[in-house]
Amino acid sequence: MSEKPYRVYRGGRVRGKAATLPKPATGRRADRDGRERYAGPGAIPRRRRRRWRRYVVLVIVLLLASVVAWAVASYLAVRSGVETANARLGERARAALVPQEGSLLTSETHILLLGTDSAPTRARRGLRHTDSMIVVRTDPDHNRMAYLSIPRDLRVAVPGHGFAKVNVAYQIGGAPLAIRTVRSLGLPVNHVVIVDLQRFKTLIDAVGGVTIDVRRPIRAKFECPLKTSADCANWRGWYFPKGRQKLRGRKALVFARVRKNLLNPSESDLTRGGRQQQVMQALTREMTSLGTLVRMPWIGDEVARPLATDLATGDLMILGWRRWRTGEDRTLHCRLGGTPSSFGYLLGEGGDNQRVISMFRGLSAPQPPAPGQPFAAGCRVGRALLAPQ
Repeated sequence: MSEKPYRVYRGGRVRGKAATLPKPATGRRADRDGRERYAGPGAIPRRRRRRWRRYVVLVIVLLLASVVAWAVASYLAVRSGVETANARLGERARAALVPQEGSLLTSETHILLLGTDSAPTRARRGLRHTDSMIVVRTDPDHNRMAYLSIPRDLRVAVPGHGFAKVNVAYQIGGAPLAIRTVRSLGLPVNHVVIVDLQRFKTLIDAVGGVTIDVRRPIRAKFECPLKTSADCANWRGWYFPKGRQKLRGRKALVFARVRKNLLNPSESDLTRGGRQQQVMQALTREMTSLGTLVRMPWIGDEVARPLATDLATGDLMILGWRRWRTGEDRTLHCRLGGTPSSFGYLLGEGGDNQRVISMFRGLSAPQPPAPGQPFAAGCRVGRALLAPQ
């Protein structure tokens, strides 16, 4: 028997669980100092990066860049229109103003708003009357704003021209004389804004209209929108029902111009001044709304198109921010008044107007107009003075 080329080993197996080698350590293991160290085997595994953090940071950066781009575009659009509006105001008008002490952001200021009447009618052709005169006062220390309406028929002393209706001053000497006339009443005028009322409606359309709360129904017949005289003869007039309503440019301008309400004969030129304050406040509210601010890069130039003013772009933005911060409970509405005369004048007698000017300037507590007197002077916090008290 030939020898086998291999050896056979026989052995026994110990009863019980067979011993095995320990498994090699894998993953990360903490040392005594608490740090994690790789224990092998194989290549060091890489951590999965959380990519969502990158996306969040990227979105935030894009949003900030968009906001900055929008702000720059809005400012440039508004500045272009305001610079043109600054060029429309003559040097003589600037010289008639009282210098502003400090910034509009921190100092009290008085701004004269003049609404020039350039309606294309035969009766008014060639005239330069001011259809509305409102003085706006800002009080940053107490976070308040005040509006003072000056009736256009108020008899006042026009510097160098004797006594006349206050709106005649603009016709005689333009903005410089109108400013000096208002100052002669005891009102400092630091800035002026002249509004072309015919172009004013384009500004209202640009911001999407204004929301007005009409306290009582109004019907008035003037500036017929129809084409023929026959149609105008049968036309019932402009009508504004009671309640809140959105008014576009032309109808908002008509609302501000209504002098004789056929449904309420007790209304007067003073009531119209209250409606003008309503429109001004509503327009300011719309101009500082989120929807208008988003569209500002496209409508910024139109905002200043009907204006002539000495206010710079930053000043107008400060005024808008100031109006946005001031609520109705911190807004004062005032009006000058008097006694109607047979010559069409409104005679301010008895010192009532000076007392109202003192209230308007914050030197005394506001008092409402005397009840039952549609032409009485006075002030009221909150809502504009529209109807006889």
